[in-house]
Amino acid sequence: MPEPSDEDPPLEDLMAHVFGGSLGDMFGGALKAMKNQGADGFAARQLAMTIATGGESEPNVDPTVRMEYEALARVAELHVADQTGLPAGRRGPVTVEPVSRAVWAGRMVDTLLPLLGRVSGSLHGTPDTRHQPQTEPDDPTTAWLSGLMEAIAPLLSNLTTGTMVGRLGFRNLGTYDLPIPVDPASSDADRLMLIVPNIEAFAADWSIPAADLRLWVCLHELTHHSVLSVPHVGETLNTLLTSHAGAFRNDPSELEQHLGDIDPMAGPEAMARLQQILDPEMVLGAVRSPDQEMLQPRIESLVAVIVGYVDHVMDEIGGRLIATYPMVTEALRRRRVETSDADRFVERILGLNLTQAQVDRGSAFISGVVDRAGPDALERLWAGESHLPTPNEVDAPGLWLARLEMDEDTAGPDTTATQP
Repeated sequence: MPEPSDEDPPLEDLMAHVFGGSLGDMFGGALKAMKNQGADGFAARQLAMTIATGGESEPNVDPTVRMEYEALARVAELHVADQTGLPAGRRGPVTVEPVSRAVWAGRMVDTLLPLLGRVSGSLHGTPDTRHQPQTEPDDPTTAWLSGLMEAIAPLLSNLTTGTMVGRLGFRNLGTYDLPIPVDPASSDADRLMLIVPNIEAFAADWSIPAADLRLWVCLHELTHHSVLSVPHVGETLNTLLTSHAGAFRNDPSELEQHLGDIDPMAGPEAMARLQQILDPEMVLGAVRSPDQEMLQPRIESLVAVIVGYVDHVMDEIGGRLIATYPMVTEALRRRRVETSDADRFVERILGLNLTQAQVDRGSAFISGVVDRAGPDALERLWAGESHLPTPNEVDAPGLWLARLEMDEDTAGPDTTATQP
């Protein structure tokens, strides 16, 4: 095969020639579709909505159900603000909007695309060649495979974002099933979307009174939003997640080796093999970079504290407001940690590990602070970025309290107050 040049035919035509027959036509047609999808998020949005709904049409949310959610959200907002002392939102009142799966998925693609787009983008940066087998720079096979990966990059980006958001839309109850901060500059910065079909289905499956579950979800969403709306909390977590998403360093030689094993004469078997190789789990999850290994403890510790704090606040409020609070809480917290492999893959890609061990770790930290210094000490968590506990302090809350006391003693007494 001659070395590619500027006058070579498009890659899809080359693939059709290499594979030949109907198989080549299928490859070529697929690549043309990939290249036409672009990077504007439209293809990702369509895919997310299809996965979230299972490809079926959905009815609009009933107006009476919508009004009930909105009334419950106002009750929850007042109690969360009183318990936490934190503002409800970033710029004013929070809008709680009951929506369908499709509406949630379509909007969340735009919200999460900056983060999830970095996941795909990191796979097409400069690879770490120290551990790659050496190849001739003008190797036509390597050039062809490099062209293939470049051509399918838009598809991988849309596939990754659409699949992840679609999976979340199929299962989530609201915006914060995963504690991912919303961009404060977004028009949806203070909009919380509750997925009505999922909430109602969960209530029916577990024989939970629908009104009790609706209020529980409102409390959960608003408490998360209050914490993640604290500027330094949301910014710190968003920086960590964004850095993690952009740090994938897959070794392209592994994918090249698998692609080289495909027998073009195998017909449908070759297509099935290609589909298996390009599965997001393999493409995105094969290699973790050293940068991600360094970020992981910080992400896990901060998320554990946030989840532990939210659970503590809800326990303080929920028993007073929801008659079946213990039953609802047990069902939903079991659901949180008993996720499928597909949903756990979304968490792993984003750097979130909401395992039972992580949940217990956050709960133990919050309990340790309250036991040592009382519930009011929890307010110090959100007082400034330097107050966020380190990974070691999450496992030893006494160290966190001691550090804060030492910092305050070093700073000296407050001299800004007006003297008599």
